[in-house]
Amino acid sequence: MTDVASTWSGHTAWARGRAGPLRAFLRTESGSASVLVAAVAVALLWVNVDQASYAAVWHTELSIRLGSVGLSYDLQTWVNSGLMTLFFLVVGLEARREIDLGDLRERRRFILPLAAGLAGMVVPVALFLVINAGRPSAHGWGVAMSTDTALALGLLALLGRNVPDRVRIFLLTVFVVDDVAALVVIVLVYSDHIAVVPVVVAIALFVALLVLARLRVRGRWIPAVLGLGIWVALMDSGVDPVVAGLAIGLAAPAYSPSRGDLEEATGRFRAFREQPTPELARSASSGLTATLSLNDRLQTLYHPWTSYLIVPLFALANAGIVLNGGFLAHAYAAPVTLGVIIGYVVGKPIAVVTTARAVTWITHGRVRPPVGWAAVLGSGTIAGIGFTVTLLIASLAFTGPELNEAKLGALTAAAVASLLTWIVYRLTALLPPAARTRALQGDPRLIQDLIPEVDPLHDHIRGSANAAITLIEFGDFECPHCGEAEPVVRELLADQNLRYVWRHLPLTDVHPRAQLAAEAAEAAASQGAFWPMHDVLFAHQDELRAADLQRYAGDLGLNVDRFRDDLAGHVHATRIAQDVESADVSGASGTPTFFVNGQRHYGAFDLETLSAAIRTARDRHEQRQ
Repeated sequence: MTDVASTWSGHTAWARGRAGPLRAFLRTESGSASVLVAAVAVALLWVNVDQASYAAVWHTELSIRLGSVGLSYDLQTWVNSGLMTLFFLVVGLEARREIDLGDLRERRRFILPLAAGLAGMVVPVALFLVINAGRPSAHGWGVAMSTDTALALGLLALLGRNVPDRVRIFLLTVFVVDDVAALVVIVLVYSDHIAVVPVVVAIALFVALLVLARLRVRGRWIPAVLGLGIWVALMDSGVDPVVAGLAIGLAAPAYSPSRGDLEEATGRFRAFREQPTPELARSASSGLTATLSLNDRLQTLYHPWTSYLIVPLFALANAGIVLNGGFLAHAYAAPVTLGVIIGYVVGKPIAVVTTARAVTWITHGRVRPPVGWAAVLGSGTIAGIGFTVTLLIASLAFTGPELNEAKLGALTAAAVASLLTWIVYRLTALLPPAARTRALQGDPRLIQDLIPEVDPLHDHIRGSANAAITLIEFGDFECPHCGEAEPVVRELLADQNLRYVWRHLPLTDVHPRAQLAAEAAEAAASQGAFWPMHDVLFAHQDELRAADLQRYAGDLGLNVDRFRDDLAGHVHATRIAQDVESADVSGASGTPTFFVNGQRHYGAFDLETLSAAIRTARDRHEQRQ
């Protein structure tokens, strides 16, 4: 068989299910924002009601010892350097997912997020340094550089309710660069008295972890023990150990389950079904788990904990500031507070918007934001929410009044950035529909997930051949979910500007008659009756034996002898295999899997959800006209 990736050039052959996990990531970030805001409010209330108890709790010593060996830190350090390691693990995991599966898999698209992320750090830092020039506080310039991913995405969901997913994805790619670069700064600038031997030990353990990831070792405890060893070594070295989380996350590859792995897992489950023993139960469970990438498994395990518990706990431990008239009057005139506020509120929008325009101009439009001008501006304003990493760096760079000034600056900047973002999206919502779509969605060109693209001479097409919108389904005639989707597709085809394409994906490991049914449809196609046979097969999903198929051929007026010979000789098996290969390289491993104008559709396949996807595709098509 030919090399599909090279034959179908111009597309990304390894576009594996990115948006499903990505949308789950975005939902978690959005949902946790309210918890984070509540934690900040509780911290402020607590410290202003009883400052002594607030300080006493977070300076309580907690020791973990085994004989004469152990670790002893106060609770705030355990949160900031211990639990926050898991937060940066999730950041690293999402960065790796974007590189392996997301928009950054097309390396050209990495240019703009990289430039915007770095500029979004350099410009605010420059403003902070200008305001703090010649003062000892200039050492804390790192407090003005990093956007809080969780809080920014969460507030964006509240402030811009009709913001499309593309805007959030663009934000996430910029924030990933921002977070990674910020952590590098923490290691290089805010780590003191670095001991070489523990660093070497940490690097050796990390190399071992990379080897395990490369070999796709399925054990859970060995990577966990190595990760813990890296953390302890870095803690002992003087390097802030949160870098361990980021490094481990970036080392965890992301990929979608292959059809072969899924079929193997099905075989293990079938063996357990036939003989339900503890040994086969373990085999089936490990087989199912092994189909998922380490990236998926770690993110599923840790992301809810970091978003709903660890980051709010970090806020509770660090956001406490005693607010009174005297402090506020002094702090809002202090260089540290002003540097943080101006860096975030002014520097971030200028950096993001200017970088987007500059990259577009320099590349003559070959690299441009995947969103419109309003979304770019809104991304710049919402990037002014710097909280988690700001507080982390502030705790490393400052003490006493300057620490409280940095905290106040971060809280104030977050409030002002939220207001500016609301104004941007509120004004955008007042634009006429066509202008609003252009302002939010921008460049309608997207990475094509479908490989190969639709070929009218090869594919089975229903509806207008010249339709602007193409709905492609990889399906299985025995699949009950495909049966549920079939009437939805019929209703969608009432749209005169829509065409529907069927490609075969018989899941033979769970649907034993699906392959023969697909060959029957192709045998009917050879006699000009693909769609009539398609409809009959879905009407009789429980009756797909060879005799049933021959009866349907007779009912449709086909040459039954020819039809029977085609089935017996598997004449059309190669045609089915071509569609299956297309599914594999397009990232479709289950049925039904839909694509709209070459873009993978994720989520439900009910009428409302598919209609919304089609409307979005139509908006993009109209932008290109």
